[in-house]
Amino acid sequence: MRYAVSHKTTLSYAAPVRLAQFNVRLRPAAWPGQSVSDYSLSVDPRPAAISEGEGSYHVNEARFGLQEPIDRLVIESRFKVEREDAPFFFAEAKGPTLVELREKAMALPDLSALGPASYSFASPIAVPEHEIAVWAAEHLVEGMAVMDAGRTLMEAIHTEFSFDSRATATDTPPIEAFRNRHGVCQDFTHVMIIAARARGIPAAYVSGYLRTIPPAGKARLVGADAMHAWVNLWCGEELGWVGFDPTNNKLADADHIFIGMGRDYSDVAPLDGTFRGSSEQTMHFAVDVAPLD
Repeated sequence: MRYAVSHKTTLSYAAPVRLAQFNVRLRPAAWPGQSVSDYSLSVDPRPAAISEGEGSYHVNEARFGLQEPIDRLVIESRFKVEREDAPFFFAEAKGPTLVELREKAMALPDLSALGPASYSFASPIAVPEHEIAVWAAEHLVEGMAVMDAGRTLMEAIHTEFSFDSRATATDTPPIEAFRNRHGVCQDFTHVMIIAARARGIPAAYVSGYLRTIPPAGKARLVGADAMHAWVNLWCGEELGWVGFDPTNNKLADADHIFIGMGRDYSDVAPLDGTFRGSSEQTMHFAVDVAPLD
């Protein structure tokens, strides 16, 4: 599948703020089965310079500052992407057992942004939670293959949790969404990461986009899409990282567009930063994922 993707963010302030510094993580990082072209990033008002490079994990990051006072900022990212479907053998793949996987992950001498070590332990948002660990233990057994474990956790979250866009915010702790059994893709992803790590499975947070298909007879709404999140599990050296989407109970495929991967949302947030002032900030975004085929 080929897509044209646009992501427009508008920040408004009740009163001017100054010395604003921003980090933008919207340029897709390299990922198997995905090729990107014609990427552009526009900022209004335009900063003197935009510095682009790699983030702390497998994510691209653009940084810029604005010295003059602003009461409004518009950031727009655009690119085209060609996305292949997941490898056909993933549907029947098993991978090592959980016991074997833990041994492999700990023995692998890879401390890079794509090595399993960085995704095996607690992170700022995905902190260990006893309740989630107990829940994971009820669904998984030690002799289970890692792909089966991933499918089991994914299906359990999809079945037991309700999607509710008004139930949580970006700063809602995962344990709160877990206890209430509702939330959005970010919440489901964090819960699955914590559950997987509790059983020794290296688990990462993926930020990206998902093609949405309108109901029969209805036109696709331009700008109505949003960013999506799913889980990458490290399934051994042969399978590598495999995407599991608990919101939709499916493996990541040609409908999933990869932007970046980190330990949790804090590593791959599309936008964050600081400014001087005490003004209230409001944010509006419009995302469009338009098929080109």
